[in-house]
Amino acid sequence: MPDVFIIDACRTPRGIGKQGKGALAHLHPQHLGSTVLRALVERNGFDTADVDDVVWGTSAQVSEQSGDLGRMAALDAGYDIKASGVTLDRFCGSGITSTNIAANAVMAGMEHLVISGGTEMMSLPKKGLLPIGANNPHLQDLHPQPHQGVCADAIASLEGIPRTALDAHAAESQARAHRAITEGRFERSLVPVMNPDGTLALDHEEFPRPSTTAESLAGLPPSFEAVADYRHTEDAPTYRELVARKFPDLTIEHVHHAGNSSGVVDGAAAILMASEDYAKAHGLRPRARVVATANMGDDPTLMLNAPVPAARKVLDKAGLTLSDIDLFEINEAFAVVSEKFMRDLDLDRDKVNVNGGAMALGHPIGATGAILIGTVLDELERRDQQFGLITMCAGGGMAPAIVIERV
Repeated sequence: MPDVFIIDACRTPRGIGKQGKGALAHLHPQHLGSTVLRALVERNGFDTADVDDVVWGTSAQVSEQSGDLGRMAALDAGYDIKASGVTLDRFCGSGITSTNIAANAVMAGMEHLVISGGTEMMSLPKKGLLPIGANNPHLQDLHPQPHQGVCADAIASLEGIPRTALDAHAAESQARAHRAITEGRFERSLVPVMNPDGTLALDHEEFPRPSTTAESLAGLPPSFEAVADYRHTEDAPTYRELVARKFPDLTIEHVHHAGNSSGVVDGAAAILMASEDYAKAHGLRPRARVVATANMGDDPTLMLNAPVPAARKVLDKAGLTLSDIDLFEINEAFAVVSEKFMRDLDLDRDKVNVNGGAMALGHPIGATGAILIGTVLDELERRDQQFGLITMCAGGGMAPAIVIERV
């Protein structure tokens, strides 16, 4: 099987995902995508006519984010019309999935130069976007699927993980992100976003709150208690009732809030990959090799528990063990996801999310996976280490995963 190499990775800073407040919220999502796609060309000098495909992740494909954002962003970036594009949705896992699919095409020998990535502008109104499974009562009978925040609280309740542990984890995420920003650890990948008139829109992370402490988090009210009792239509079940269909004896303790859940932000990221032959022929210097990719499904009702089996599956495919991995990135969709991941796999916490995560930096849904791959690559290089594993939970009870090796 041919190797596929990561040549480069870049991303925008993450802007607060609220209209009228975030520095990126006034821009078109195609503009964010074209920013990182254009940056790849400027940084690496390849011919865009050689790009076999742009595989893009966008979860909420409504309003301005509809209409194959990957292809439109490539055109907006000035790519040759020969560079085709496709846009996919695996909810939060879209950015890893776009990378896995693009990498697998090169491994199969069918393509030689591909780009993966994603865009999500959470500041955009999501008109017409229904809760998962909400428009299919038969599916909800088979697999009740509540709101993700309610799932997070349910998992913490089932696992007996207290709010104090989750708040301590969130405070540590903020501290690590602040250290990474202060030490310039994100600078290699970060590209500024310019307005259409050429003025600067954003060149730094907008979401972090470095003064956060576990004590300040303890004062925040739970976010998902009222959500648990919400009905999207008059005769629909509440999210609490959906959980009770599978776990009738569970009393949900509401332990997640704005500070220990992922931040609502706008952002985009892109990864340039090539076959060994193409890289050699065109003078592209590989930074990493894709070792293995995997997908895993798990209980749709709890929804957020697939990262652990996904990590085990991708390690098995790679022929590696947990001890071989130098750095792990597990998306901090909610504190319980990454906390449970570390507990279940008995990981050294100094190897996991070492530069903070989505609780501090934000989670632009379809872009986050590609951001995390670039983050691991930069940190492997900074530390002169070898293997990184990246995974994340996704709606519907799924998790994609990837292992990369620095070269």
